[in-house]
Amino acid sequence: MKAGKRPTRNQKKAVFAAGLNPANWLVFKNINGQLHLVHREEGTVKIIPSNM
Repeated sequence: MKAGKRPTRNQKKAVFAAGLNPANWLVFKNINGQLHLVHREEGTVKIIPSNM
């Protein structure tokens, strides 16, 4: 898996809207607005749909 990058301001808003803490998640894919996130410490993966 690719290393994640810090989310941008708009991505942070989307992560927060999904009920997650943006400080704990990194973005490793952004496909058509769909965010693929990886947790900084645990390595778990979550996908946020683009309609959020």
